[in-house]
Amino acid sequence: MESGSTSDADGADQRVGVLVVGAGGIAEQHLAALHKRGDGELVGIVDAVAERAQTAARAHGGVRWSTTLSDALSWPGVDGVIICTPNHTHSDLALEIAAAGKHVLVEKPLATNATDARKVVDAYEEAGVTLTAAHTHRFYDYGRAVKRAIDAGAIGRPSLVRLSILGGWIWPDWRGWMLDPARSGGHALHNGVHLLDLVTWWIGQRPVSVFARGQRPTSPELDIFDHLEMVVRYDDGAVAVCEMSRGHRPAAFGQRDVVVQGNGGLLTLPWDAEASVVVDERGPGLLATAGTDGFAAQLDAWFSAVRGEKPAVSGLDGLLAVAMGEAAERSISLGAPVSLEEVTR
Repeated sequence: MESGSTSDADGADQRVGVLVVGAGGIAEQHLAALHKRGDGELVGIVDAVAERAQTAARAHGGVRWSTTLSDALSWPGVDGVIICTPNHTHSDLALEIAAAGKHVLVEKPLATNATDARKVVDAYEEAGVTLTAAHTHRFYDYGRAVKRAIDAGAIGRPSLVRLSILGGWIWPDWRGWMLDPARSGGHALHNGVHLLDLVTWWIGQRPVSVFARGQRPTSPELDIFDHLEMVVRYDDGAVAVCEMSRGHRPAAFGQRDVVVQGNGGLLTLPWDAEASVVVDERGPGLLATAGTDGFAAQLDAWFSAVRGEKPAVSGLDGLLAVAMGEAAERSISLGAPVSLEEVTR
């Protein structure tokens, strides 16, 4: 822990001082999780846009704000940093934070290519501070339930995983940075990386190749594919088939489906009632989203890592997810499978 943190006489009640970099929508999810905790303190907010940083700081208790990370890293009480900026900035920010000797939680992906992700992992190993990649789906109920069942041997050794996550928030006239492949890395890295990380965590084997195909059902004018089909092969012969979409309608209605075939049984996890349809005298409607707060569970794990426990999602996990996402993007361009060795060499 940094000197800015506080603790009781036994050192057991250490508060973690947190700096949040980026004041967009995903930062609000992390800030909401932080405010629920009694052992965490928001020290300040950094955003490249002064008005946005100031507004967010005022909305979250009048904390300090800055447009410069180097300035904020010198503030007293900063133990760790949560990076919530566009994907192409993640690696440079993480390297600066490592040089300052602070712990970090990086929104996925860790970087937009495996080379930069490796530099980040090496920097944190050298600095001796915690690097955690924010792959939030590992902390949702469904992700944990499948992992527990596989680890308990409920279906034997998994040989085939099929995971579909379908939804829609992309439309033709929308121009968020996520649609710019130079900033997001492409959809396989921005959202597809959730599935690639999750199925690999479930299977527990080393991925060797990715064969991917992309489509643009929302609009052929988009710069990225908003629908992905990704097939991952593992070193023990297992296969994962991932379908990811942000182009389905209606946009408010997400769909998720999980099938895991093992040599001792079959696991299925159909839709779990998030945004379920309800029909009454007024006609059909949608129920509010329910389920575990994955961001809260993720923050809990990160705090434990800051205090010295093994990270639930390590920097190497983040590097592997980036490599799979990069392999998927290359595969779409080439129309052929791409090996992980080719991406990481």
